[in-house]
Amino acid sequence: MLIKRKSIEAEANLRSGPKAAATALKKNRKPKFAPVTLSELDGVRYLHFGTEWVQGAMRLRKPDWIELEYAQQMMMWMLFIEEPAHIVQLGLGTGALTKFCYRRFEQAQVTAVDLNPSVISVCESMFKLPPNDERLQVLEMDANEFVNDANNHGKIDVLQVDLYDATARGPVLDSAEFYQACEACLTDQGVLTVNLFGDHPSYVKNMKAMRFAFDEVLCLPEVHDGNVVAIAFKSRRVLDFPALYERAVAIKESVGLPAKSWVNGLKTNS
Repeated sequence: MLIKRKSIEAEANLRSGPKAAATALKKNRKPKFAPVTLSELDGVRYLHFGTEWVQGAMRLRKPDWIELEYAQQMMMWMLFIEEPAHIVQLGLGTGALTKFCYRRFEQAQVTAVDLNPSVISVCESMFKLPPNDERLQVLEMDANEFVNDANNHGKIDVLQVDLYDATARGPVLDSAEFYQACEACLTDQGVLTVNLFGDHPSYVKNMKAMRFAFDEVLCLPEVHDGNVVAIAFKSRRVLDFPALYERAVAIKESVGLPAKSWVNGLKTNS
């Protein structure tokens, strides 16, 4: 996950003079990261950023499984896209989504973006993240720079956003401009999923920003300690619930994810 706070609005408000020079100097410095720490309980290894907040998890006996319920919900785009060509994860965490997508969608290009080199190293050494190859690319870079790169626009079928810092109380990138850049990265039928905190002021801000950038935004009911997963569509979808339930059965049978609960949640909140 990214832990360097970077505001598009702050970048736009830069002025010439001593303050601008000082800001430029700060930009050239390496970002400071919270320590990457680990814990284990009942056969599950957890990633932290020096606090009790969980940034990701892996069951040791099932390293390619998505352990946390909210992270499973980040895959609800599978209800709408069966054969993605390019899947991108902003915020690596323990690599759960990246590993799952890499293993399950054998024809897809899978990209993960994280600013913290320690997170990438720990994922490789402690969370069984496979090495980069012709299909998998893990990039050490700012997620904001990635989505604003014109070379990525219109090329991504699925964008999964899970960007939290050590305090874990709200996404570190949450502006309308950021979500507009995410929308620009998607193909015409592309889908974004994002992890939010429903019981925090950041939730309203993120939902407002996403609804500004996307044609349609829906949410699943809250799970865990306030996690709410939202799904945003570049093009508005008609929710055919009988068809979605059929698709959910296929997902459960093929990869084991509880997709019926996703349809139930969409039906409740639509």
